[in-house]
Amino acid sequence: MRIYGYCRVSTKEQNLDRQLIELEKYVDSRYIFKDKQSGKDMDRVEYQLLRKVAQRDDIIYIKSLDRLGRNKQQIKQELEYYKNEGVRIKILDIPTSMLDIPKGQEWLLDMINNLLIEVLSTMAEQERLNIKSRQAEGIAAAKDKGKHLGRPKAEYPLNWNEVYNKWKHGEVSAVKAMEQLELKKNTFYKLAKQYEG
Repeated sequence: MRIYGYCRVSTKEQNLDRQLIELEKYVDSRYIFKDKQSGKDMDRVEYQLLRKVAQRDDIIYIKSLDRLGRNKQQIKQELEYYKNEGVRIKILDIPTSMLDIPKGQEWLLDMINNLLIEVLSTMAEQERLNIKSRQAEGIAAAKDKGKHLGRPKAEYPLNWNEVYNKWKHGEVSAVKAMEQLELKKNTFYKLAKQYEG
């Protein structure tokens, strides 16, 4: 029997520390798999690696159900997969999943856990939908106010016309023009295309 842990946050900027502190009470830190990726699906590098290494009689600790994922159907499929593989999932925020039940009474624990998982996976999926909705509303509101979203627009350097004309007439190479304009390759060609358009 081996003991693993799994933790996840949605973006690279977010921090795993809170989950790690809780998981390390049960799992050696060397055996905790960590993803910094959305929970919209199960296609995550570390999670897929954990899925491959976990075998019958192993235990996987997870801080909360929404760390496994945010799609109700996929969460239920994954939990069913582990059950069929004989891998025990212990979710710290679901106390009944942490219990060790005597032989012959597993059905009671399964029934309780299935009810909790149904409720919590629905809540996890709903939270993801709420996040997407809030993002869409924020983007729409910003656009209505005329705000530019995304990267700032590239501006033409003061010496653009002079250097551009030299480049176009073959007096300087593109690399030399980029150096003189202090522009990266992508920005240079993007501005040139806009200018010519």
